[in-house]
Amino acid sequence: MKKKLIAAILTGAMLAAGLTTSVWADGEKTFVYGTTGYSEEMGDAGLNPHDNYSGWSALRYGVGETLFKYNDNMEVEPWLATDYEFVDDTTVKITLRDGVKFSSGRDMDAEAVKECLEDLIAVHDRAPYDLKIDHIDADGLTLTIYTTEPCPAIINYLGDPYGAIIDMDYGIQGEGGSANVAGTGPYIAESVTPTQIDLVKNENYWGGEVNVDKVTVKSFADGSALTAALQTGDIQGTYGLQYDNYSLFDGNPDYTINSCATSRCFFGQFNMDSEIMQDQNVRKAVEMGIDKEGFCSVIMEERGVPAKGAFPSSFSYGNDAVETVSYDPDGAKKLLEESGWTDTDGDGYADKDGQKLTINWLTYPTRLEQPKLAEYAQATLKDIGIDVQVNNTSDHRTFAENGDFDVYVSSTTTAPTGDPEYFFTSTVVGAKNYGNYQNEEVTKLTDQLHQTFDKDERGKLDVELQQKILDDDAFFFVSHLNMGIVTKSNVTGMAAHPCDYYEITAELDVE
Repeated sequence: MKKKLIAAILTGAMLAAGLTTSVWADGEKTFVYGTTGYSEEMGDAGLNPHDNYSGWSALRYGVGETLFKYNDNMEVEPWLATDYEFVDDTTVKITLRDGVKFSSGRDMDAEAVKECLEDLIAVHDRAPYDLKIDHIDADGLTLTIYTTEPCPAIINYLGDPYGAIIDMDYGIQGEGGSANVAGTGPYIAESVTPTQIDLVKNENYWGGEVNVDKVTVKSFADGSALTAALQTGDIQGTYGLQYDNYSLFDGNPDYTINSCATSRCFFGQFNMDSEIMQDQNVRKAVEMGIDKEGFCSVIMEERGVPAKGAFPSSFSYGNDAVETVSYDPDGAKKLLEESGWTDTDGDGYADKDGQKLTINWLTYPTRLEQPKLAEYAQATLKDIGIDVQVNNTSDHRTFAENGDFDVYVSSTTTAPTGDPEYFFTSTVVGAKNYGNYQNEEVTKLTDQLHQTFDKDERGKLDVELQQKILDDDAFFFVSHLNMGIVTKSNVTGMAAHPCDYYEITAELDVE
């Protein structure tokens, strides 16, 4: 019945996927959005929040909402919830907002939220470790979550995109990059593919009037094509422009640039199972051979900030709180020489026992900065005698999971929940630790962080954890991102956010 209802809501609302604004009915407000932030290779295609990072797309494009959200200071605020209380260290009682309906027509109550969260922890790769849920009780609009151990960051985690609340009665329609869901947001997805989402406004949205009738989200893998589409008017807003293209729109009255600093970081993890990378001198030499300042100023056009650790300086436990090696080509060469890597045949590359010092650098093309970083590192590391072979592939996750790399460079928002724990539980000791880094003390400290309620103590633990992984030369951090959204000047209500979510909202308008 619910599936029929959502179909009825959408009947006639849109035609086939890919149609542009010119074919929609006169008098309707439409918006076409181009992004490099949606693709299968980044794990966020489709709208199923219980699948990898697809919850980001559910939140970004206005289909899903979470119990809690983050304000501009990355502080947690109620959203689908109205209040919460820690009854004790392992029990939290959450009061839900009254009058919220899923796009399927079902009321959102505690039982519906319980069903959603139970499915999340049954199938997701990160959520079970983060949330530590033992069981959930549902009573009207009161949801009580019991955890297996103290979990002070659970409210922060419930604002993570994987916590988008969806109607499990409606279920997951389609698979992978074509998965659709019934959420509570201002938009309903009529069509979902790995490269495009067609949205129609939710006439029964609990949060009030939705200004734009229809939205199309289009994925772009090519930065030049994204720029051209904005210039020609094929799209009206963008996320993920190449940095050298911002100057085309900056100061132009026909466009608006909205930027903010985020914790999104371009970083590398070394494969600790690689014979070459088991030598800490080689790992440290790679770090010392990358000119972060040059990359941020020249390649990123000052829209990136050089990174020491996982978090930017705006966090108390950010860049200024930790120390790591600096760009030092001569020092890097000395480290390689200590390990027996010297250029014996005059070809410009270090070698040992007849083997050239070659490393396999794995990355992917959709984040446009990453191939540029690979090329930049290839040049600077050549200067210290390291041959960098770049594998820039959309199938990067398969290579990463198989350990088929020496250095894997990707990007992540290191504190998307406004809390320092996320990066360590997901990437250092969690499912995204593709380099198989193992340190018992780091694991112990991460577990301690996970159960620590005091905010100041959590910050201290985070500094200690960052410093340990830096001292082990297990990870290196290149740049924190100043993200930007560029729109036509007649588009309002769309702003960059520090957490990198909330792009398409009810406030979006086209004048």
